[in-house]
Amino acid sequence: MAKTIIQVKDLHKSYNDFEAVKGISFDVYEGEIFGLLGPNGAGKSTTLEIIETLRKKTSGSILVDGLNLDNDPNEIKKIIGVQLQASGFYPGLNLIELINLFAGLYNEVVDPMELLEKVNLKDKAKAKYKELSGGQKQRFSIATTLINKPKIIFLDEPTTGLDPQARRNLWDLILDIRKQGTTLIITTHYMDEAEVLCDRVAIIDNGKIIAIDSPAKLIDDLVDTGFERPVQVKKANLEDVFINLTGYSIRED
Repeated sequence: MAKTIIQVKDLHKSYNDFEAVKGISFDVYEGEIFGLLGPNGAGKSTTLEIIETLRKKTSGSILVDGLNLDNDPNEIKKIIGVQLQASGFYPGLNLIELINLFAGLYNEVVDPMELLEKVNLKDKAKAKYKELSGGQKQRFSIATTLINKPKIIFLDEPTTGLDPQARRNLWDLILDIRKQGTTLIITTHYMDEAEVLCDRVAIIDNGKIIAIDSPAKLIDDLVDTGFERPVQVKKANLEDVFINLTGYSIRED
């Protein structure tokens, strides 16, 4: 059985009288892609930010690779990578300058060109961050999570707003990172994305986990209840048509 790399037990988070997270518990296994799914306000981003040491919990316990969140937050920061939003980057710096800046903060020595090649941005090395397209910004954001060679990477809605080509290419990047042995935790509102990428998902609603299993098992359980879609399921969807007609390669703005 795979090693448990994150263990969350009876996690609570309250803001005055509002309880955003209501006693959730789950494990994440080493080397898997684990999805936290739920509607807006369900508590998934709050849960991620607590594990990432960015937000204080009200109660409960969290272990990250054997490190206790209460006692070792700085040690946890050394082994995780967190996808930054656009506000986390200096827009006037080019990509090499930004990578060197983050490498200095992590006290790591990295080859910027090698890192950019991993995310298909080598040709944009001298471009300023503000000049990148949406898909390029997302890929660069993921590149920065790799600088400290983390055991665990957190991605919060990494493909929101991307066109189909950029989204599919980002899926490939995420799967490739997992092949290197890295554990990934993602949130997404795209259920097809979770079905393709995630080994297991936890569905959160109103601050509680209401289901947790592999996407295939959750779908099978629903079908076993007698559920049927109101329309016939086809072997392809409109996104497949779009990709087939326009090509798989990324179109840069």
